Order: sequence, then structure tokens, then C-alpha cells
Amino acid sequence: MKKIYYPLLALAFAAAGCTNGGDTQSAGIKMENMDQTAKPGTDFYKYACGGWQQLHPLTDEYSRFGSFDKLAEDNREQLRSLIEGIAAIQHEKGSVEQKIGDLFNIAMDSARLNREGIEPIKADLAKIDGIKSNADIAAVMGEMNYLNMFFVYYVDADIKDSKKNLLQTYQAGIGMGERDYYLDESETMKSTRDAYAAHVAKMFTLAGYSDEEAQKASAAVMDIETRLAKAHFTQEQQRNPEGNYHKYTIAQVKEQYPGFDWDAYLKGIGASAATEMSVSQEEPVREAIAIINSTDLDALKYYMKWALLNASASYLGDAMEEQSFEFFGKVMSGKQEQSPRWKRAVSAVDGSLGEAVGEMYVAKYFPPEAKARMEQLVENLRTAYSQRIDNLTWMSDETKAKAQEKLAAIYVKVGYPNKWQDYTALTIDPALTYWENAKAVNAFNNAVMMEKLTKPVDKEEWHMTPQTVNAYYNPTTNEICFPAGILQYPFFDMQADDAFNYGAIGVVIAHEITHGFDDQGSQFDKEGNLSNWWTAEDRANFEARTKVMEEYFNNIEVNDEGLHANGAFTLGENIADHGGLQVAFLAFQNATKDNPLPVIDGLTPEQRFFIAYAGVWAGNIRPEEIVRRTKTDPHSLGEWRVNGALPHIGAWYDAFGITESDPLYVAPENRVSIW
Repeated sequence: MKKIYYPLLALAFAAAGCTNGGDTQSAGIKMENMDQTAKPGTDFYKYACGGWQQLHPLTDEYSRFGSFDKLAEDNREQLRSLIEGIAAIQHEKGSVEQKIGDLFNIAMDSARLNREGIEPIKADLAKIDGIKSNADIAAVMGEMNYLNMFFVYYVDADIKDSKKNLLQTYQAGIGMGERDYYLDESETMKSTRDAYAAHVAKMFTLAGYSDEEAQKASAAVMDIETRLAKAHFTQEQQRNPEGNYHKYTIAQVKEQYPGFDWDAYLKGIGASAATEMSVSQEEPVREAIAIINSTDLDALKYYMKWALLNASASYLGDAMEEQSFEFFGKVMSGKQEQSPRWKRAVSAVDGSLGEAVGEMYVAKYFPPEAKARMEQLVENLRTAYSQRIDNLTWMSDETKAKAQEKLAAIYVKVGYPNKWQDYTALTIDPALTYWENAKAVNAFNNAVMMEKLTKPVDKEEWHMTPQTVNAYYNPTTNEICFPAGILQYPFFDMQADDAFNYGAIGVVIAHEITHGFDDQGSQFDKEGNLSNWWTAEDRANFEARTKVMEEYFNNIEVNDEGLHANGAFTLGENIADHGGLQVAFLAFQNATKDNPLPVIDGLTPEQRFFIAYAGVWAGNIRPEEIVRRTKTDPHSLGEWRVNGALPHIGAWYDAFGITESDPLYVAPENRVSIW
């Protein structure tokens, strides 16, 4: 479900332990990760990361493998040790250790899963078969809220009244996740659609349906999902906060969106207490209701059964899970083999009892001194950001004052929450199937979410677990968050010098701060409300400058089939990278002005700053994943977070002597200049 926050990566990975890296501890740079045969001005990504790419070739398990994934690999081993140790011992019923251990053991028991086959979902299938009329679908949607059907809901801060929580809908219901997979007429997308239709049919046959009925089901699914996709907002449209906010009383919702039993739906999802709701994207909800009311009931049942088969595949026997991987893993991402079962089981536990695992993880692997140093770094970056705002030539003093107020008000979270999630109400029962326990986890999380409806927004809530290798900015609470997982090499090294740490974690910190001032975050005030704090002239100047970045990235070809980056879709993240680099470099200069750093391994401190930044995005990626991420990920691909971002940073030119003769050179008048 949609959350209003902006992570460093689209997907969060579990973290590695807080270890140091690099043979040159004082510098932090691993020379073997570089390719010094490459020229910085021709391909800086290869220059800084080419060695890493050679040392970490893609294995069959991965569609993309980068620095984040390397940390995830290290960490899974640590989490595995923690969880297997718990799972090997009997624990008191109802204890968090019992829940962790039993869920892991259930996930690992492939013999039981294969023996049960599709038996665990038969009750769900029967519930769908028992629908008597189209009018009954709303109630079943609510009751089966663990499925991705038609549209979804969530509870989060009201973006225009940020201290209050609000029930909100979001467009959903399409198995491939993004409208272009249904509507794009390129050969790649047509081929993917054909493979998806075949996959849907195969899943129905594995569930015991005849070939004839499976083909009918596939046709119904493709028809309904294509209709939904046509109504869905584009990725660019979804980035407009005002255009995705339509708050009504529940009575008004019933008037505006008739033909749907809202009372039954709200009861099913546990939101009968809601008095208001924002229908984030109106057209998709209207189309979903139209489909429910106008489509043959049997076709609707096939669609709902598909949502069930798709959601439950990883909780059933090998046949269903392997078929799901055949499409989503191989066709859409280019992976060649599934992760081993223990990794999937660790991920399941981590995803279900994340803060319980996180509390244990932090106690064992996160040193207090890392938290203290990180908090100081954040304040140094905040100071540098304030300096950058003061020195802007395109912004009036009036708007600068508002920007400074917002910057000063940013709430900082480092390492782990001040209070941990209480899992007392969650029951994990080894006598029940894996799927039934997964539904219990969903019901628990749903109840926790629905409790927010009658409570004010809790600024202490975390949207990531401590063991996550990621970071985020949340505009409605005006906060930046850096879980323990990211506070390690290659982002953060307690033994490395300031050139490395400001180039790596320093840019990450400033990146997240900049999300408060990107094309979306800049529309929210210091209190987290969608409210204009700009003069008209300053806003126009800002938009003209961001347009330069949008058009620059639109011209980047990401593969040899003519696919271009989407500058509008990735604009917020590209602005954050740009601001992160500019601000972190100033903070680095501030930190070292009285004690200049030496040249190490032939690299100046300034050069090491930019090499450290590039190293964060080191990785290899498959052609299929390039397409998928370009369509679905608001972040630019790793290569272009380096080769696309650095040509707009003046200090990079100075550090490496980049001139007009270098392919990456961008004339000063054509460079982005914002924060």
C-alpha cells in the first residue's frame, strides 16, 4: 500500500552488521573496486566502480546486484544465525521468540508445504465461489483485504492536516504492477503480456482447474486488469500531491462513488470508525466500481481467484512458488534461479516481525558510538544546508526564511525506534498452515493500522525496520530516518576519514534532507502540511531549474533498444542526489578546512569524496531489470546516479580536471543548479 515517504531506494534491503571495510582504513576507499584504466570524464561509473563490477558478477539468483545487495547478503547470514538459534529451541507460547521460531520453521518445512499443496487456500476459493451477485463483491473485498483487488487502502497522515490520520485509497489491482506493462505497444511489452497471460493460465491449472477453464480465467484476468490499467494514473501523475488528494466525508464518498457497498467494505477492512476518506486517484476507483457492476460475475470471480493465487503462491508448495518465479523472477526481472529457501524464510520472518527481529539485531550488531557519530554528521549537514540556502541567488529572502524554518524543524531518527512494536496480539500457530499464519500477520498489521484512525499521528513511528539498508524522508512529519542497517561500509566507516564518510553517508543524509525541498517535498511546510510557502516568482524559478534536470535525464538512453530514462518520474530522486552532492561537499569542506586531509594512494581528498559517492551505487544489472526499473522505480539506475548526476557538480570538474573534450562534460550554462 502507498506510503507518503521517499526512501533512498525503491526497495528496502535487510542490512549487514556494522563492520569496517577497505584495506586502506584511513581512506575508506578500496582501490580494487576501481578501474583506473577508465577515464573519469568518459565513464566515471566504470572508473570508480568497474573493479567492483568485475569482483561481483551477477549470479543466477539476482537480476541486479549492487552495494546494497552485498550488504543484504552479509546481513542475511547474521539474521539467519539469530533466527535459527531461536528456532532450534522451544519457547514459551505467546513469546516473541516462539513466534519468530515457529514462523521460520513453518517456512522452512518444504515437505509439509508440498504435502498440503493448494489445500490451505481452498477456504478462500470457496468464499469467492460463494459470491451470489456483483453487489456482494464489496463485502468480500473488505473481508479478503489481504488480496490485491481493484484498489487498496491505507491509513496515514492527512497531507493537509498532518497531525491527524486519514483513511485513504490507492489504485491497485493489476498483477504486473504498472500500467505500461498492459498498454505499451513495444515488442518487449507485448512479449511480457503474452507471458503473463500464459502464467495466469498455468497457475489455474496448478490449482486444479481444467485447461479450458484456465484459459477462460486468463482471458478474464487480462481483460479486467487491462481496463484497470487504462484508468490508472501514470507514474508522473502519481507524483502530484494535490492531484492525488480528494477528501470526503463517508457520506460524500457514497454519493460521489455510487454502486459500491461502502459500509460493507469499510466493515470488512476494520474501518467502520472512519468518518472521512481520501480517494487518492478518483478515475481508477470509478473504473473499478464500473467493472464490478458491469462485468460477468464468473469473470469477476476468476479475477479475484487470480489475486488469491498470486498472493498465496509463496506460501504453498513448490509447484506454485516455482511457477510464480518463472514469470515474476525470470520474465520480468531476468533472474535465473530462486533464492534458497532459508533466505526466503528469513525474509518472511523479517517482514512479519520486523521490529522484534530488529530489537535483537541492534542489541548484537549496532554500537552506540555509531549512532552518536551519525547524529553529529546530520547536524553538520544541516549547517551546510543552511549555508547553501543563504547563498542562493535565485530565491528571495522571504522564501529563504521559510526554507530555513523548515530545515530547522526536520526531525531526525537514527539507528532504531525509541519504542518498539508490541506483538502480543499476533498469534503464530504451528498447527496452522503457512498461508493461515501469513493471513494472521496481515490481520495483525491491519488492526495496528486501523487503530491509528482514532489517534493523532505518532511522530515516533518508523516506516523502516532498524536492520534495513535504506533511509527515507517523510514530508507529513518532516522527518529524516537512517536505520542502523545503512550505517556501515560502504556508506559509513568509523575508521575512515571525512572524505569518504561525507562522500558516502554524508550525501545520503543530504539526499534525504533535499527530499524536503524537491519538486514534491517542497510543497509541504515545516509542519508537514501540503501548503504553499513560496512566492510565485521563487516557485517559477525553482520549476525552471528543475525542468533542466528533467530534460537532461529524458535524453539518457538506458539500453540499446531506445528506452530512455523518465526525467519526470525520477525528478524528485535526481533533485535529491544533486542537492545531496552539493550540500555534502560543502559540509566536507567545512569539516576539513582547518585540518586538510592528505593525498592517499594518489587520490586527493576531493577525488576520494566523489569515488566514495559512486561506490554506493556500484552494481551489475540484467537487461530485463533495466526495463522493469525504468518503468517502475522513481530512482534513476545506479549508473546514472553517477554519470548523470556528477556532470552537474562544479567541484567534480575541479577534482578530476574534466574539460570540454571529455564526453561527460556539460557546459556550465546547461548544468542543473538548485539547492
